[in-house]
Amino acid sequence: MKIGVIGAGIVGVSSALALVERGHDVTILERADVAAGASRGNAGAFAFADVIPLATPGIMRRAPKWLFDPDGPLSIPPAYLPKIVPWLLSFWRASLPGRYREAVVAQASLMAHSQAALERLVAGHALEGLLRREGQLQLYEGERDFRSSLGSWEERRAAGVRFEFLQGAAAIAEIQPGLAPRFTHAGFTPDWINVVDPVVWTRRLADLFQARGGRIERCDVSGIRPSESGVRLVASGQELPFDRVVLSAGAFSGRLLRPLGIRLPLETERGYNTTLPAGRFDLRTQVTFGGHGFVVTRIGDGIRVGGGVELGGLDLPPRMERADALLRKAADFLPGLDTSGGTQWMGFRPSMADSLPVIDAAPGQRNLILVFGHGHLGLTQSAGTAELVADLVERKPTAIDIKPYRASRFSSASA
Repeated sequence: MKIGVIGAGIVGVSSALALVERGHDVTILERADVAAGASRGNAGAFAFADVIPLATPGIMRRAPKWLFDPDGPLSIPPAYLPKIVPWLLSFWRASLPGRYREAVVAQASLMAHSQAALERLVAGHALEGLLRREGQLQLYEGERDFRSSLGSWEERRAAGVRFEFLQGAAAIAEIQPGLAPRFTHAGFTPDWINVVDPVVWTRRLADLFQARGGRIERCDVSGIRPSESGVRLVASGQELPFDRVVLSAGAFSGRLLRPLGIRLPLETERGYNTTLPAGRFDLRTQVTFGGHGFVVTRIGDGIRVGGGVELGGLDLPPRMERADALLRKAADFLPGLDTSGGTQWMGFRPSMADSLPVIDAAPGQRNLILVFGHGHLGLTQSAGTAELVADLVERKPTAIDIKPYRASRFSSASA
């Protein structure tokens, strides 16, 4: 089959590689470059332990406190608040106990599948040298902070995640020295994996894709015209015919779907980070400051400080003071961190209201496959998602039940 994949982020490239390896004629259409968007500036983590969705019971009661903290983990620019009200309503519904429980089960299923798929990918293409198997340290400030997290750790245990708890500065320092004494408790997940660099990883997969006959065309897709016989893409002033099309344009996917009458609660989490040069800190594992919404991780020879959630859409100018705030906190939490000489970045994470991606044929359009909305977990779930996409394109049974990721789970999936 002749297949077009819109988007050269990690999910699009992974899906294209899975399809070309099944013998299909595959072209990636990308307006910028491989890993030019959210796949460039992420933390580089395969976060298989993160089975807890953002929409947790009671989160709407806690959110106002975060919003009034200028350096807090959640921000909504005032100019964007009227536009995001419908998404926030969907987010609130997803946080209700029944919906939350279903989302945890679905997330755990996709995580387990993706972890196994990653190991297949690594073994099949000799990619081990691009991984760091160094674990991850989740830090807590005091007994109360730690005890409030125990429910989420039990959710991880039920999902098969291995971890151990650490108490006291000495125990924590055995894994990561140099932390401020305010962090008295920690949870360590030893099976956590990071890539050396998310750009290097994505480009390696793109090279494998091209070596197997796949093509990457730089063009701006402005329209999708599906039919019973296939899909035509309007790109750079011409129409390109395909048997199937995979829409994996991340946070920009909604704009391409609206002319088709398909509306999904896809929102843009604007993420900020600063990448520091080599030698700025002796970081031995990814450290996560969950109460403050950011992580510190190794990228190449440097250190990346990033995270937070800013619900601000695609068009507002970046607020780089968010990156500055994270860096100030990192300097407090890691007293030996040298914050000079960093490079700042802002990118768009594509996030669904229930924290689960869409992996499905478009409503009423079986030749158009939708694959976006992974939020913070695009890299984590990319290998597993790619296998599911290949099955959907070929209309074969999928390795796991994709009902939780169907577009039709939202009542407004089609106009």
